[in-house]
Amino acid sequence: MLKGISPLISPELLKVLASMGHGDEIVLSDAHFPAESFNARVLRADGLRVPQLLRAILPLFELDAYVADPLVMMSAVPGDTLDPAVEAAYLEAVHETNPQIAGFGHEERFAFYERTRKAYAVVVTGETAKYGNIILKKGVTPC
Repeated sequence: MLKGISPLISPELLKVLASMGHGDEIVLSDAHFPAESFNARVLRADGLRVPQLLRAILPLFELDAYVADPLVMMSAVPGDTLDPAVEAAYLEAVHETNPQIAGFGHEERFAFYERTRKAYAVVVTGETAKYGNIILKKGVTPC
């Protein structure tokens, strides 16, 4: 156990976060997401909800300040709707360490899948909220 690091961060996840470079992306997926179909580096965080994991990761993880949307969620498919409570819960968790973030970018489902293919890693959570997936883009850690 290390001091100052949430016990929700597994050793494998800590290694992935530390190995990522600026501009790399990590996907926190919901429990239904087909992670293994889109990325070779898949970690499990079963039982954890995305807001819990955001609270554990973001104190360690600098978001990219050079892009419009360092946090991106999946858009609803036509005919479906997003639950605003999901985004509100995620934003509340983000604001604990990044109060300047106004909101999230959104990607169409298949564009989100394509970004997942290129992502550094995918963390499959126990999140059950529909459209509960989010991409985090890593930035440069300030000196």
